[in-house]
Amino acid sequence: MTILVTGATGNIGRMVVDHLVAAGRTDVRALTNHPSRARLPAGVEIAEGFLGRVDSLPDALVGVDQIYLAPYPNTIAPVLELARDAGVRHVVDLAGPPENWWHPISVAVEQSGMQWTHLWPGEFMENSTMWAERIIESDCVREPFPDAANAPIAMDDIAAAAAAVLIDEEAHQGRSHVLTGPESLTRTELLDRIGTALGRTLTFETVSRQETIDGLSPSMGDFAITYVDGLESWVDTPQQVDRTLSEIIGAATTFGQWAQRNVDLFR
Repeated sequence: MTILVTGATGNIGRMVVDHLVAAGRTDVRALTNHPSRARLPAGVEIAEGFLGRVDSLPDALVGVDQIYLAPYPNTIAPVLELARDAGVRHVVDLAGPPENWWHPISVAVEQSGMQWTHLWPGEFMENSTMWAERIIESDCVREPFPDAANAPIAMDDIAAAAAAVLIDEEAHQGRSHVLTGPESLTRTELLDRIGTALGRTLTFETVSRQETIDGLSPSMGDFAITYVDGLESWVDTPQQVDRTLSEIIGAATTFGQWAQRNVDLFR
């Protein structure tokens, strides 16, 4: 029985591999586009391939019982067809709820005929690194909605949840897990915690929606509008904490803990 981790050298996929290995699993196969640069743990089988290159997948799927499916909607239908035909029984996908741009992944997985578990995470704590350049240059972040509040989650906690679901699959089959961090924080509270980790005071400057979009567009493209609109939605309806993550993995990472561990990113 083999677990195939797709996107195994991506941010979350690599962490899923590490958590499975730490749990003692010896049946892990890692799908990567760059095997020579993978540097995966000893004992992990490496398969060359990529979800975007469907013709690279048949050999990687031989003998696979479960898949951790990284979010790659462009080829989701043929990937799932290959997986089903190869005898895969259970898919754990990283996707999103109906209002999310990744939701088509969840729909396709449910329609595939295989057992499934959805992981629907909130915003990644790592997204706060978009502030790093401004913090390094001026100790100031400029955004339009200081009181927008959500419950960001650490990518490593998502990976830990994915590994736990793969290991204890019967307890999670047919379930959609909404995953958030352990606290809902405003943008200014997030910035304060980064400041605490740095040991200095950071400033939040409120600017217009359009100025924020213009500032993000060079790196985000059109997604900058979607991102800023998402921030605005958390002003009147702050994202609430969901306790599912702590039920799966135990204590979840707080943003303060994450900031302390990653403080060098803001120096």
